[in-house]
Amino acid sequence: MAFTRATGKHRRPSRISRATTRTAGVAALTTTGVIGTLAAPALAAETAVEQSGLTKAVTIGDAVAEQVDAQAAAQAQAAAEAAAEKAAAERAARERAEEKAKEEREAKERAAREAERKRLMSYVAPISGSYVSTGYRTGGSVWSSGTHTGVDFHAASGTSVHAVGSGTVVEAGWGGAYGNNIVIKMNDGTYTQYGHLSSIGVSVGQQVTPGQQIGLSGSTGNSTGPHLHFEARTSAEYGSDIDPVAYLRSHGVKI
Repeated sequence: MAFTRATGKHRRPSRISRATTRTAGVAALTTTGVIGTLAAPALAAETAVEQSGLTKAVTIGDAVAEQVDAQAAAQAQAAAEAAAEKAAAERAARERAEEKAKEEREAKERAAREAERKRLMSYVAPISGSYVSTGYRTGGSVWSSGTHTGVDFHAASGTSVHAVGSGTVVEAGWGGAYGNNIVIKMNDGTYTQYGHLSSIGVSVGQQVTPGQQIGLSGSTGNSTGPHLHFEARTSAEYGSDIDPVAYLRSHGVKI
């Protein structure tokens, strides 16, 4: 026995059937030129309902993408800020290091200048490690004035003779009874003389500093043997002599 599939009010048309029927109806109305005001909206409404799941999925996907983009942008900005802070810290560290190096360099330069200033203001003995063999104002016929106008430092011929302080050479050559001699105008305005030299190592107008070798000891001129005749004067002229030992001691030289 054959069974007939239920139709009519006993069974609701399937979705495919409904869509087919609706499409056919729209086509018929289009053919006749009459498109009802309810047909198209109804179709659009049905389509929107049928596609609602896809629309939600796309919307959620867009939202997630926007969140990912925002997070990536925030991370990139944070990384850029961290890099900028690191660069600024490194630059500040370099600047501090440079400033410290500059301060240390300037401190060393100041110390060097101060040390040089002190050195130039210092005084030394005219012959290192020697001693006074004939004192100041010692009397005798050996000296034309009747007394010794300076002091004699014991020294073998050829011993290094030093400038006792900073000054300018005003005489360098033969000095009569003094033999080969040098006269220096000191920076404090006084004068020092070095006599009986075997050789002279400076010239007039030359600047000298404490301890600089200016010649070698000898026995030239009116001399009884090798030694250094040393005088301190208030002027370059003979007869303006002052006590050379007291002079050197007043400038810190131990004799």
